[in-house]
Amino acid sequence: MKNYKKFCRIVFYLANFFLIVLYTYPGSFIGCYFYKDCNIDPKIIEDYIISFNHFLAFAVLTIFGLLAFSKDSKIKILTFYLLSISIILELLHLLIPVRTFQFSDLAGNILGVIIIIILYFLKNVFFQK
Repeated sequence: MKNYKKFCRIVFYLANFFLIVLYTYPGSFIGCYFYKDCNIDPKIIEDYIISFNHFLAFAVLTIFGLLAFSKDSKIKILTFYLLSISIILELLHLLIPVRTFQFSDLAGNILGVIIIIILYFLKNVFFQK
């Protein structure tokens, strides 16, 4: 069990690092690599009301965070951290050249965290250990 938690923590920290790099890079790092054009922002699925790419990124980050830090005392800190970073990283797009702030991206970030946290608590309520 210790190796499992250690693996989840490493993935969580690496995902944090890469997410911060991708969010703060002026332009699209992924677009530069795949399309040889830093102005193209690739999308996994088209956006509707929220940005699905942002939702997916923060949902996966939240899942690994919950797997790595599943003690109740750390869940509050983790939730605060994830919500804070989801807002701060999107607000940084107001300052970073070539990047644009979008409410749909911000909503995707926040909902990615909130929905996974809600599912985690529902799992604990209905499927207690």
